[in-house]
Amino acid sequence: MLVALTGAGSAGAAVPRAAAPYCGITWGSLPKAGGSLSVNSLLRVTTSRQECYDRTVFEFTGPANGYRVEYLDAVLTGGEGLDVTPYTAGDAHLGVTLLAPVYTTGGTITYDRRLGDHAVTALRYTTLRDLLYAGSFEGYTTFDLGVRARLPFRVTAATGSDGHGRITVDVAHRWE
Repeated sequence: MLVALTGAGSAGAAVPRAAAPYCGITWGSLPKAGGSLSVNSLLRVTTSRQECYDRTVFEFTGPANGYRVEYLDAVLTGGEGLDVTPYTAGDAHLGVTLLAPVYTTGGTITYDRRLGDHAVTALRYTTLRDLLYAGSFEGYTTFDLGVRARLPFRVTAATGSDGHGRITVDVAHRWE
């Protein structure tokens, strides 16, 4: 007895293919956290535009790897709890909490960006619109990354050959 099969599984039917991820990015936009509290203090913050994403690098005086990064409706200052999102550009706000202070154990300030004193760094990148320092309180340092939209992001932590810890936040230019 012969049985002929026809339909979707036949040799002549085209099978649709899913679009490849944008630049191979598969990060997602859910909160990301890792590492532990450090006494090594924040030294500098740099930004750059890459081909597929915008990058923010937080550099510390020594090894540091603790962070929590997530999209928030309101990014609050430590201690006072003031909402800083009205002062940043972008339609979405990526709250970055670094588990490290901006001062040494002796009280010397290593990263001084008080409100009104270069607190907001305006950028014209594809995704990253600006960066606002929201303060440091009890060893936790907060930033608001104003971004164009809720896009995929990743966070990496590493210590360089110079002994400086770096926490890097990359935000994709688009989803797909």
